[in-house]
Amino acid sequence: MPLTTGDFPPVDPATFTQMPYRERLRTLSRHWAEYGFGAPKITMVIYIAKLLFFYVLGGALVATLTSGLDPLHPAAWWDDVVVYQKAVLWTVLLECIGVAGSWGPLAGHFKPMTGGIRYWARPRTIRLPPWPDTVPGTRGDARTRGDVALYLALLASVVVALALPTVTTASIVPIIALLVVVGLRDKIIFIAARGEQYLPALVFFAFYPVVDMIVAAKLLIVVVWTGAAFSKFGRHFANVIPPMVSNTPWMFVKAIKRAHYRDFPRDLRPSERAVGLAHVGGTFVEFVTPLVLLFSHNPTVTVVAAVVMIGFHLFIISTFPLAVPLEWNALFIYITAFLFLGHPNHEGFGLGDMDPVLLVVTVVGLVFFPVLGNLRPDLVSFLPSMRQYAGNWASAMWAMAPGAEAKLDERLIKGAPMQKAQLSEIYGAEAAEVVMQQTLGWRSMHSQGRGLNSVMMTTLGDDIDHYTLREAEFSCNAIVGFNFGDGHLHDRRLIEAIQKRCEFAPGEFIVVWVESEPVGNGRQQYLVIDAAVGIVERGSWAVTDAVAEQPWLPDGPIRTQVEFRLAGYQRASHAAKALVKA
Repeated sequence: MPLTTGDFPPVDPATFTQMPYRERLRTLSRHWAEYGFGAPKITMVIYIAKLLFFYVLGGALVATLTSGLDPLHPAAWWDDVVVYQKAVLWTVLLECIGVAGSWGPLAGHFKPMTGGIRYWARPRTIRLPPWPDTVPGTRGDARTRGDVALYLALLASVVVALALPTVTTASIVPIIALLVVVGLRDKIIFIAARGEQYLPALVFFAFYPVVDMIVAAKLLIVVVWTGAAFSKFGRHFANVIPPMVSNTPWMFVKAIKRAHYRDFPRDLRPSERAVGLAHVGGTFVEFVTPLVLLFSHNPTVTVVAAVVMIGFHLFIISTFPLAVPLEWNALFIYITAFLFLGHPNHEGFGLGDMDPVLLVVTVVGLVFFPVLGNLRPDLVSFLPSMRQYAGNWASAMWAMAPGAEAKLDERLIKGAPMQKAQLSEIYGAEAAEVVMQQTLGWRSMHSQGRGLNSVMMTTLGDDIDHYTLREAEFSCNAIVGFNFGDGHLHDRRLIEAIQKRCEFAPGEFIVVWVESEPVGNGRQQYLVIDAAVGIVERGSWAVTDAVAEQPWLPDGPIRTQVEFRLAGYQRASHAAKALVKA
């Protein structure tokens, strides 16, 4: 296939939206099973070049040249503590700017490819404080000049810490303080900076002695790994693997992709092979191997376990997952080598070598949010909960009356147009709509996608064939500059902020939003939001029902249990009105 040509669904763009929605889902999910997102191969070349030259080579030059080390002799500095510290700082800087994770076409940034700074350095864009009703001085949803100043100060503080020859408490404390303050004003930037992982590391840099810092860093990375592994137990994760493998650009053999589905194209539920890859190659490896690294004092065992985890992250990079956290995975590859091979347990960097009081405090601090987030996912974002790639996500689906999506570009202050407008410049409006709906096909292949579609079908009835339907994660990215699969970044507060600016009429903008499943609960709680009215319905569905269905729901919506419905509410049908006028 030519480098610049994409694999688009086999449909006529001019008539695609005239197809019934479930027919569209069937076509798009089957196409995804064989081609993934179908982005031109040049897209992956751009990502690889950015990763290798900008992030890896650039980071190595920054870390060594500012520290008085020779970048041409990596054997002399790869296990130097200051290089490790600056590798983390370099990653924090790029994440805060928006040129690392959630960058480019696979994250919904087509033209331009960068979100982040284009939004966060611009007054009057939308910000989302995490606790506006309880934290003084954080109310409101519009970015002020003061917010921009705080954000730019955060970037500057990281640059200063990188430029100094050594990493000191004095250089790190301002970063910690600014990241916390900025995060209380806007959770988007805190999540984008991967504060749940890098903030603890910064605390270790600033306040822990060297040995304690390294052992604490081992605990941190092991909690990230095992927390993610724990979250993969259950029914969701097996549904992540087939579409993830299907999106792998170097996997040219369609038979291998199809083998991850039970009976392509008739049955797109995970095959036994996919379940095995998920829970043996994924869950088991990610849970057991880190524990081996944490406790092993055998050099050979440690090396083998480190190689396994490095291979684990190389595999993730190779699949180019949506949201593309490539830099994060590359950093984990380096950190694995630095912590467990450069500073192994048997050379004085084991748990027994850490101050006992610091050890207890560190463990409690690191596991608090993962435990709370798995028990009460409504209180904690899935990233601090350590549920990366678990498939158990808060997510949402948007439905807008014909023509209503234009208000998002007309009335919102953003760093870029909505994706439909970005893609229209590249492919034309009709083909752009097909590309946009590919993300709906992708979501339908996951457990929560079947539930979201079921509730939306029930809510809209026949209008679902005429409304503009959007995957909320992608749309959120165009509005606030970042998303990493986190439904908490496009919950009711974002909808309220959008409504304040766009003034949708009742029935014009409908949202179905779902929370993650609490561990062992078996059900996911959903909301139906009419932007002009508020929450009009609450309910839940059984995860077992969701995973048992095909992505396109051939037997109709799955069963839901309605727990609340707004008295007297009846959705206004704008699509029906448009058809009558036509």
